[in-house]
Amino acid sequence: MGSPEGDQARIRLPQLRLDELLEELQARLDAARGTRDRVHSLLEAVLSVGRELDLEQALHSIVEAAAALVDAEYAALGVIGPDGRRLSAFHTVGVSDEQIARIGPFPEGHGILGELIRRPEPLRLARLSEHPASYGFPANHPPMNSFLGVPIRVRDQVFGNLYLTEKRGGLQFDEEDEAVLATLAVAAGVAIDNARLYEESRLRERWLQASAAITHRLMSGDAQGDVLGLVAEQAREITGAALAVVAIPMTGTDSLAVELAIGDEAEAHRGLVLPTEGSLIGRAFAEGAPATSADIGRDERIAAGAPRFAGLGPAVAVPIGSGEGARGVVLLVREAGGREFAEKEMQPLQVFAAQAAVAMELAERRRDAEHIALLEDRDRIARDLHDLAIQRLFATGMTLQSAGRFIEHTEASQRVLRAVDDLDETIKIIRSTIFGLRARHDEAAPGLRSRAVRVVGEVVPVLGFSPSVRMEGLLDTHVPKEIADHVVAVLSESLTNIARHAHADHAEVVLETDGNEVRLTVTDNGVGIPAEGRRSGLANMAERARKLNGDMQLADREGGGTRLVWHAPVCGTQAPPAG
Repeated sequence: MGSPEGDQARIRLPQLRLDELLEELQARLDAARGTRDRVHSLLEAVLSVGRELDLEQALHSIVEAAAALVDAEYAALGVIGPDGRRLSAFHTVGVSDEQIARIGPFPEGHGILGELIRRPEPLRLARLSEHPASYGFPANHPPMNSFLGVPIRVRDQVFGNLYLTEKRGGLQFDEEDEAVLATLAVAAGVAIDNARLYEESRLRERWLQASAAITHRLMSGDAQGDVLGLVAEQAREITGAALAVVAIPMTGTDSLAVELAIGDEAEAHRGLVLPTEGSLIGRAFAEGAPATSADIGRDERIAAGAPRFAGLGPAVAVPIGSGEGARGVVLLVREAGGREFAEKEMQPLQVFAAQAAVAMELAERRRDAEHIALLEDRDRIARDLHDLAIQRLFATGMTLQSAGRFIEHTEASQRVLRAVDDLDETIKIIRSTIFGLRARHDEAAPGLRSRAVRVVGEVVPVLGFSPSVRMEGLLDTHVPKEIADHVVAVLSESLTNIARHAHADHAEVVLETDGNEVRLTVTDNGVGIPAEGRRSGLANMAERARKLNGDMQLADREGGGTRLVWHAPVCGTQAPPAG
């Protein structure tokens, strides 16, 4: 028989093993419950992310879900740019707007963030600072130690990366965290792809609606200028551009005139005349294909005209139409720091511009048909007047003239003769009207705009640079040919004087009319007019103005150079009588 102490020891031993087993069972139950809860959280996150169709909101939801699933204090999603080497967008959770403002610009993908771009594989670190690619944080950045990053793929292409730091409670990210985050990344890729497809479909719908609106306006008989304004406004709104400019070719020249401009810096573009060389608009028109610039304000290829892109950056110029049938160019510019125009954006923009060109062509053909119908109607009226009205009036006049011989009453006879004279005068008026109906305007004659641009182009080789040209108002309509001849002569003389005497490297020409007077302003940054210099050319220009009841002023330009202002009324231009 054993002792009582031994019996008690044998009783406690099974009890201890049972406690251990129960504790282990409880631990496994807790782990299973935790895994279940985490799987539920993952499923909820996947469903939440998958419901979003707006891309920006989907990206933000992905970051929030990632932070919640692995219990991270800070989370971010970096979108890889078109070059595949830098981050083009950054979405964060855990950092306030005030903190972001103090830290400075978002990262572009250097250091640890760039490591995932170069090697798109999951990366888990206990301490960020110990990795060879780490080189510290910028000033005012919150401290971060533990790190977990996974790539997000969309259709076998790396879209971006999820970055998680600082697991709460001072713990480290483990393999389970990595697996959960990798699973979320797969779901995120699907959600991003769906959001992209939805965004593209909505974008196509907006372009189609814009094209339909333009076609309807043109077919309804709206003026081309109004429709071009609609083209610019729709393109600017859909692409998120800050500035939209529409330029059309000038007849008889190789330049384009800015028809309208809306948005930031629009005033600096209105009325500009741009050559095909030295401007993004001219390049797109000459090549018949879109021309892009990453930063139009600093693009060395953009040399024509004064600086006019302050605060603006990425730009694209798209011809309206193609080849020799191009009817103009639309230029779209985003704010400085904005994203560059991608190929997928330019394709629908090209289609939109081409459809606008087709609508303009159809509207023009319809106007031509209406014009031909009007001319045919005029010919019919003229023919009827000649063949019917004039013959009847002539016959009536002959009858009255013959009858007048048989009237003995003197006063009655004179009245009949006056009636014959009135009929004769009426016949002359009708003949004049017939001639007016059958007359044709010489539409091939160049207008003042084209003539002025041609003068500027001819003097460029002598000047050694292209002057900036701005035109405003209905110059071809309001300025009579006689006055236009004087304007062209004064412009030519002014630019020639700059080339010969000013030693300038910049000149600006502004030609404008308000319907009452025409005003030509020519400025340069040269040495000015010496006191002892010849002034015969200036005297001739002043004399031209006086003959038209106008005037000319010549003054020094602020900052150096000369400013010439020549103006004359466009109606009532006869000079006052001498004495």
